[in-house]
Amino acid sequence: MLVSEPATISAELQPYWERLNVGFPQVRAVFAECLTEAQALLSEEGINSYIDNARFLGKMGRGVEPILVYLEEAPTVAQHAGEHSLLMLKDFAYLLSKSTNFGAIVPFLQTVAAVSRRLHSQELLQQYLDLSRQLMEDTTSSVHGHHKTFASPALPEFFKQAPKLLEILSLQGLKNWADYGARYYNDHPERQIEYFALQSADSKAVLQRERHGTLLVDNERKLDLYMHGLWQDGDPFIPYSVAFDELRVPYFNAEGIRLPDVYDDLQLPSPTGRGAGGEGTLVISGIDRYRAALAHIAAHRRWSKPVIADNISPFQRMAVEFFEDIRVEQLAMKLYPGLRKLFMALHPIPIEDACDPDQQSAVRHRLAMVSRAMLDPACGYRNKDVCEIVARFQRIMAEGESSTLEMVDLAISFIARTRRQADLSANVYFDNTEVDYRDDNRHLWIFIEEGDEEEAFDKPEQVEQKEVFSGLPPRHYPEWDYSAQNYRPDWVSVYEGLHPSGNAADIDRLLEKHAALAKRLKKILDLLKPQDKVRIRYQEEGSELDLDVAIRSLIDYKSGAQPDPRINMSHRNDGRSIAVMVLLDLSESLNEKAAGSPQTILELSQEAVSLLGWAVEKLGDPFAIAGFHSNTRHDVRYLHIKGYSEKWDDSVKARLAAMDASFSTRMGAAMRHAAHYLEQQPTDKKLMLILTDGQPADIDSKDGELLIADARQAVKELDRQGIYSYCINLDPKADEYVADIFGRQYTIIDNIAQLPQKLPELFISLTK
Repeated sequence: MLVSEPATISAELQPYWERLNVGFPQVRAVFAECLTEAQALLSEEGINSYIDNARFLGKMGRGVEPILVYLEEAPTVAQHAGEHSLLMLKDFAYLLSKSTNFGAIVPFLQTVAAVSRRLHSQELLQQYLDLSRQLMEDTTSSVHGHHKTFASPALPEFFKQAPKLLEILSLQGLKNWADYGARYYNDHPERQIEYFALQSADSKAVLQRERHGTLLVDNERKLDLYMHGLWQDGDPFIPYSVAFDELRVPYFNAEGIRLPDVYDDLQLPSPTGRGAGGEGTLVISGIDRYRAALAHIAAHRRWSKPVIADNISPFQRMAVEFFEDIRVEQLAMKLYPGLRKLFMALHPIPIEDACDPDQQSAVRHRLAMVSRAMLDPACGYRNKDVCEIVARFQRIMAEGESSTLEMVDLAISFIARTRRQADLSANVYFDNTEVDYRDDNRHLWIFIEEGDEEEAFDKPEQVEQKEVFSGLPPRHYPEWDYSAQNYRPDWVSVYEGLHPSGNAADIDRLLEKHAALAKRLKKILDLLKPQDKVRIRYQEEGSELDLDVAIRSLIDYKSGAQPDPRINMSHRNDGRSIAVMVLLDLSESLNEKAAGSPQTILELSQEAVSLLGWAVEKLGDPFAIAGFHSNTRHDVRYLHIKGYSEKWDDSVKARLAAMDASFSTRMGAAMRHAAHYLEQQPTDKKLMLILTDGQPADIDSKDGELLIADARQAVKELDRQGIYSYCINLDPKADEYVADIFGRQYTIIDNIAQLPQKLPELFISLTK
């Protein structure tokens, strides 16, 4: 037998080969060629990441193919989505590897370069990976129940078809198409494969339904020429998906111009009563919507100057943004008069008497009227304040020289002149006030000091800190402002992650320490356990054979028909349907010694939660445990200790053993995030237990009442969601505030040393 000579690695590439450290001869044969291509596309740091991730894939135990495909395709992905995407590929391949879906690794890696060419940004690639992960979870669990022992039949086909799908769909369309297949074929693996392989009529019909709009990736060259030719602006376009909530409107920063990945054609009422879309309608194409957004952004980049925002109120800032938007548009229309027709078609037309300014907050409505009147002098508004401010604006523009600072003065004057008591109402009038082609104006503001009012955009030091904590993007929640009696939208950023692990044996020792208490609790728990058994039939996996279905399936098989694989059955207890969320305050104050005890409050809380977890597991109720702390509204951390799908095992005990306390207590945001998981539990009753040692507080909130009021509002929201919240407070001074937040749904434990006994007993009394 002839043995081929191993490929030669040059001295220049030898250090990289040694760093790769894999023994596959197939990899050696292509390594030099792949690395040479990668060096042409990646920085030195990117090359190191490329090699390290390849080494990881080669040592996963899934054969040679994943590393071969990665070495070939990864540089192209990094070219289109940034070098951080190399780590994203490795992490997602590892996620597939450690599940039953390892067979999808190669299709994923083979197609991800083509996908990245269509998505063209790191954010969209991450959303594609999130979409893929959700599809994996949906199709794996829905086909095989909660055991998740079989691979998703849809996932490999989905990856194979993804480049073709993204040729004609936006990311939102792809998500809708995938969700349909996962939802309607979850019990039919064969039909699920047909759907995701684009072989079924239903799949093609849904694809046609979701195929709409003008895709940015298909028109990028045309729009790039538009920006270069008319505005001499060559910054890159970075798409974001309208299927996700992180981004809502266009904007620009140092990285480039952010635009939606798709714009639909708009059919609008024609101002003249006649239009191209039929009688009384005007059709604005998706490409024209892109042109309007880009013209507006280019005008800002040419004529707007940032101003200091610290002494300007939120209403005044909103007015400045409206006035500056129309100023730069007026300058753009002088340069290119054809833009007027496009801007006027896309700008909404507020109806003058549509809202009641004495009962509704009408600031947005008044500003939208001013904006429309500045754009369209023939609009016919009669409002005296609107007409006067428009006349002042026109005088400024007629003088030839105008500036952002002049718009600041004009806006402050207008807000002061038109202020009404109802402007502070939570009932804000929004109809026909959203100008969706305009950007979010983050470029207009400079904050000298960060207070409780400012949005901190694009802060690398914060991003870096949060990426270390978790690869997941933040989830944004509103916060209640009691002085304005209104929500601050998307005010708090919650970053979630898995709690670090410690030694599970430490928790076992704690349970042994309280063996006598556990024995006493067990007698009570045995009385609470539901006795009625309900049979659940038609299960592919279960505790026993369902003879009727099994015999019928056997007859079908013998007769040549497709047998029903759901021949098992299982049982569940009836009569008790409660899901529990235990939410732990892990703020710095828990490190203090408990009164009358040599232990810290944190150590006693750890013992109490261990006993509670043991007790709930004995009862069989679905329950989760999570901790939280905060370091300003930009950084609320939510740490999973036990999930609903996890058993009370060593993995959970290890996380509980490593419980640590630091930072502050932004309780309202943590409760809202915990409710996001609890409300999804299919139980009749839902209970959230909050264990805390103090009142809500954070370092960026100087008003002590603010976070108390927000926590009270969060309790009301939970109540509307059908979630019963109950607070166990360890603060001797809690009487001053806890009833204000939780009403009568609380217990104060003055003697903290009794917490390990009191907490399980309290849970039993609440749920029996």
